[in-house]
Amino acid sequence: MDALTQVTPDVLFSLANNQASDMETLANQALSSGIDRYMEKDYKGAVLEFKRALGLSPYSGYAVDATKYLAQSYLRLDQTDKAIDAYKQSLKLLPQRDDLHIALGNLYIAEGRTGEAITSYEAAVRIYDDAVNRFSLGQAYLRAGRLDDAESQFRKVIQKEPKSTSGYFGLGQVFGARKKYTEAIEQFERALQQDATFHDAYAEMGFTYADAGKMAEAKEMKSILEDKSPDLADLLDDYIGKASKPRILFAWTEGSFAYYLPAKTPVSDLGQYLSTADASQSVSMVFQFSKSMDREEIENPLNWSIKRSSGNGPGTDYNFGLPIPDTEVRVSPLPTDIYYDEKNYTATVRFTIRQNAWGTGTIDPSHIVFSFTGKDADGNRMDPKYDQFMGFSGYF
Repeated sequence: MDALTQVTPDVLFSLANNQASDMETLANQALSSGIDRYMEKDYKGAVLEFKRALGLSPYSGYAVDATKYLAQSYLRLDQTDKAIDAYKQSLKLLPQRDDLHIALGNLYIAEGRTGEAITSYEAAVRIYDDAVNRFSLGQAYLRAGRLDDAESQFRKVIQKEPKSTSGYFGLGQVFGARKKYTEAIEQFERALQQDATFHDAYAEMGFTYADAGKMAEAKEMKSILEDKSPDLADLLDDYIGKASKPRILFAWTEGSFAYYLPAKTPVSDLGQYLSTADASQSVSMVFQFSKSMDREEIENPLNWSIKRSSGNGPGTDYNFGLPIPDTEVRVSPLPTDIYYDEKNYTATVRFTIRQNAWGTGTIDPSHIVFSFTGKDADGNRMDPKYDQFMGFSGYF
């Protein structure tokens, strides 16, 4: 009798199992070797080992870990497309692994490919409907501006895990995106009630307060985070800076316009050329801003205004509210040119003063109001409480 005919099905099954076991062992060894190379920052060598592990046992429990490490190795090599392909190839073999869909979605999110991320997260939720997968999907909807869909996902997260921080945190983000700042803060506070160590909620509260223009409250959140999470505190501090409206802090002259002089000052006191009838002279003021400004906005004369004060408190009227003499001259309402110093956040504003036809002109320099209505480098309009300056009272 031929030897092969004596091999029973049980023997064949045992041989196949042994062979599969041997392949898994080799795959595990390749995975371990790949991890060692990855830790040594030999990412090219790691790629070879992880690919070998997948080739030896593509359906084993090691395959998912090998895929994730392979993708990370490609990312370290700046080969994002290959990282994405690694997940796609594994999903062809293991389509029911929700964690692979989530990992692929996370990579799409990092690349700004929100639509593809949503597709991956939706697939993960269909496979395994848990709070973590729905939270990921909600975050993708939020990023895509699909706020109703995002809210729906976060409410389902709360239904599944009412004592988790995630659902309340996500809802807070949705309300913040809708500019419902009070409701957003309430949700972040509920998240902190579940876990007082959830520092991201403090940061999001700070972002929300800053968006609402409540900078004191935003800075309070930053103070809380300084000990708990310095990195988040720095991130919030940067956000507060960008969200803050710019201010005129103070102003000064470099000898060409004595803005502090009182009413009925002879125009000739402002410059030697102004002693002559109908003469004109270019003068300047320097304004200190609280933050980096948009150069084009600053240097656009139409964003500036120079005028007589119409009163904003006791003694703030031009000429102190007394009748204006016939000798009084007017200042040009727009600057002739502006120079912005990006390093020091200062704007030098030049404008013209003209003597009257008799050489007897007078002026009230301390009640000349300089206003700026442009934007800062972050696109914020001026703080309306600090967008003007005059010599009598400073900014107002």
